[in-house]
Amino acid sequence: MGLADTIQSDLKDAMKARDKVRTGTLRMVLAGIKNLRAEPGHGDDVSDAEVTDILSREAKKRRESIETYADAGREELAASEQAELDVLTEYLPEQMGEAEIRSLVTETVSQVGASDPSDLGKVMGALMPKVKGKADGKLVNAVVREVLGAN
Repeated sequence: MGLADTIQSDLKDAMKARDKVRTGTLRMVLAGIKNLRAEPGHGDDVSDAEVTDILSREAKKRRESIETYADAGREELAASEQAELDVLTEYLPEQMGEAEIRSLVTETVSQVGASDPSDLGKVMGALMPKVKGKADGKLVNAVVREVLGAN
């Protein structure tokens, strides 16, 4: 059973349990999957990687909204976004810690032969496919900048 099927099954359970937050969040993810299937040239099969991309995008939106609402003093809206983010993170792969990212960055820097801050794009281009869905891009970028001395 693929990730999309798991989400569909969990939606049914959430509807039976009358869990509004979970139901709404999973419906939003399934709408993203449906839109992906409707794209020209895309078949009905959706890979777990594609579903993870959708989940990652939606989780990023929630993180940004939480930050914006918290800055504006709208704690009730931030809490609502956090509840949705909690549902999304259940389906995402476990996030890498900063130590793991730092190790991977150091390895990638030596692989691509980067030596100064101007090589940031080269390092990020080689690194992001390795951490896709497993680490926040902002954190990865900050660690790369630190390792390259671009602070």
